[in-house]
Amino acid sequence: MSIAPATAPFPDPIMARLDEELNWYDAKSQLNQRYFKRIKIAEIIAAALIPFLSAINFKHVTIWTAGLGVLITVLEGCLHLYQFQQNWTSYRSTSEQLKHEKYLYLGGAPPYGSAANPRALLAERVESLVSQEHAKWASLQQQEEKSKTGS
Repeated sequence: MSIAPATAPFPDPIMARLDEELNWYDAKSQLNQRYFKRIKIAEIIAAALIPFLSAINFKHVTIWTAGLGVLITVLEGCLHLYQFQQNWTSYRSTSEQLKHEKYLYLGGAPPYGSAANPRALLAERVESLVSQEHAKWASLQQQEEKSKTGS
């Protein structure tokens, strides 16, 4: 006869929310990291090709070198506009903080071990982390808007 661990009849909404947010921030961090690195690699290749092509005396080389310069400018503009590196690091930080909270809670470590209601404390701390991330995002959007209008 095997003894299976008891499971709750309903999924825990607090843990479901935590896992949902953790997965979202992890996936978005990875996505932003990929975009950032791919654009940077393209910039590096384009920049490395410019002096190489400049040394070649073929017809239409100047068009290609100018095109690479334009490409570098466009890629750098995209990095600035979409903030891939900042999003990557911010989302990774939030993901790691959420993971930290999850393991403290599951291990019954402070502050959860001594809390009167550990589940409520977990919910409060998870929502606080997510709210902080949203507030940072909104603040960055406002700063971007101000820099565009010159106010």
